[in-house]
Amino acid sequence: MGEERMRARIFALGLIGTVAALSAPLLTAVPAQAATPSVSRSCNAPASPGQMSCFALRRTGTVTSGSMGALTTPSGYGPTDLRSAYNLNAAGGTGATVAIVDAYDDPNAEADLAAYRTQFGLTACTTANGCFRKVNQNGAASPLPSPDSGWASEISLDLDMVSAVCPNCHLLLVEANSSFDSDLFTAEDEAVALGAKYVSNSWGGSEWSGQSTDDAHFNHPGVVITASSGDNGVGASYPATSRYVTAVGGTSLSRASNTRGWTESAWSGAGSGCSAYDAKPSWQTVSTACASRAESDVSAVADPYTGVAVYDTYGNPGWQVYGGTSASAPIVAAVYALAGTPGASDYPAAYPYANPAALFDVTSGNNGACGPPGCAAGAGWDGPTGLGTPNGTAAFTGSGSGTNPPPAGITVTNPGAQTSVIGAAINLTLHASGGTGGYVWSATHLPNGLTVNASTGVISGTPTLAGTFTVGVTAMTRTGSGTASFTWTVVATPEVAIAPPGNQAGVVGTPTSLTLHASGGTGSYTWSSTARPAGLVLNSTTGVISGTPTAAGTTTVSVTVRSGSKTATASFTWTVVLPACPTGQVFGNAGFESGTAPWSATSGVLTSNAEAPQARTGTHYAWLDGYGVAHTDTLSQTLTVPLGCHTATLTFWLQISSQDAGTTAHDTLTVKVNGVTVGTYSNL
Repeated sequence: MGEERMRARIFALGLIGTVAALSAPLLTAVPAQAATPSVSRSCNAPASPGQMSCFALRRTGTVTSGSMGALTTPSGYGPTDLRSAYNLNAAGGTGATVAIVDAYDDPNAEADLAAYRTQFGLTACTTANGCFRKVNQNGAASPLPSPDSGWASEISLDLDMVSAVCPNCHLLLVEANSSFDSDLFTAEDEAVALGAKYVSNSWGGSEWSGQSTDDAHFNHPGVVITASSGDNGVGASYPATSRYVTAVGGTSLSRASNTRGWTESAWSGAGSGCSAYDAKPSWQTVSTACASRAESDVSAVADPYTGVAVYDTYGNPGWQVYGGTSASAPIVAAVYALAGTPGASDYPAAYPYANPAALFDVTSGNNGACGPPGCAAGAGWDGPTGLGTPNGTAAFTGSGSGTNPPPAGITVTNPGAQTSVIGAAINLTLHASGGTGGYVWSATHLPNGLTVNASTGVISGTPTLAGTFTVGVTAMTRTGSGTASFTWTVVATPEVAIAPPGNQAGVVGTPTSLTLHASGGTGSYTWSSTARPAGLVLNSTTGVISGTPTAAGTTTVSVTVRSGSKTATASFTWTVVLPACPTGQVFGNAGFESGTAPWSATSGVLTSNAEAPQARTGTHYAWLDGYGVAHTDTLSQTLTVPLGCHTATLTFWLQISSQDAGTTAHDTLTVKVNGVTVGTYSNL
């Protein structure tokens, strides 16, 4: 990959040669070959979301090609310098495996490592003697990823820094297929699966709302995970802000005439910042001015103008001076290896916080204008340098009892992938656990038309735009935060259709019900109709036509359904007929045997044989008049002729008894139906 220039910076530069203190005859320092060196990035900046970049910075103008003479050393600090500056003993680390996770392949990695170790008198570390191993992200020796000169520089830097600090450590190089986070995370997990107790990551990228899910790739109790804080000054970088890693910042390292022999200040490019998504770990007990996870934790040399010697020949000519927090992360990983194996349940990032006095506190310099502690170095913790730089290994050891608690935080329950339709109302309730106090919710990249209620965590609204959205949701309290991410696919509103109900039939007077069905649209429907049989109504919400038909006939029913902006119409006939005419008596108590009801009669009309045997059948009958004086009796009953009956026959038995033998009708009986006289009878 090509190189990308950094913004120009003016420095008063004095290059200091390095005199090796090893038994090999490496005695004379060689100054840099250019009077005004500059700095360039080894890796291009990320071009796509989810892509990471290495943080290696190469100082140009100091290259020495090929092998060196016996009395010369490369420009930049070498193993003796680093161990001197950080009060380290090279005798430790035997049998420890430090994993380097980087992207792409460095075809010359083993050969360049051999040149570095030979130059500085370190014992050989090769595939043949079991000290060096190179694998792909799946743990296999082949096939290896495609090579890349920029990441090859990073690989050489990482391998050389671990060799310089812990020459007895074994080296495991895990090469990811690409610089995308998914591949690098796979390589991270594979490094741990292969047994490495120390894993160095000299790469990073921007934070994002789903990173708490990605934290799982760094959550390996009993394993040291170091991550570079970045080279761009103030601004959080992931995975350095993961609460499971040791975030490593950067310093400018120079020789001094003090007791230590060295002095350090915060490097202006060292990354620092407050995470927007990861909660503050329980062990980060210092004041950081961040409510969430803060970087850095510790630091080491990273300023390329006080940089380290590196040998790299893949796309580069040989010896060069490098810097960036790409140098400090493997240095610190190697210091952990010198300190011993972490406790099986420990989170080693907590170790320095338990013993900060065992570090060199960096109290000068800054990486921005935000002041202490976020940008300016001072007593105790600060953003660019964390708690300080190694002063031996005491700050990097734990009890091994497994008592260090996992970082406390908030867990947001992932709701899973969502699918919605434009115009369909949404109501999704988010859930979280952990932390203290009520949650404050926020969300990023919600589909157009949706919002989240900050108090309740309910996402609601009506989507207005089709597409697939990667949604990030965050629950935050005053003590921490948690995040989750998921996809939300919104599709265009499909056409709506009515399932044909078919022609309907009904009977006057008989209750009926028909449920209409629709599909498509938003899933929410509003119904209407232009005609229905008399007595029936349509529920506009449920699509149910119900009621009792009151008239016979055939109606062409037209129903319309609306869903969002979509409508559909269907038509069918509904035929209502009269019921079949029943046979049998429709009068109640037709023989008067059950008392008076439901008849209405004047007094004395309904009687029984007990007074005078007159009943034709049974024991009861109706006696009208016959009192010998002018008198009118009535007997009536209201009834309904059953539906479906077009005719009805009225039958009755009449007995007339009269002592009037004249020709005048003094006694008459009139029979009426609905007020219409249908028969008259008299004594004549």
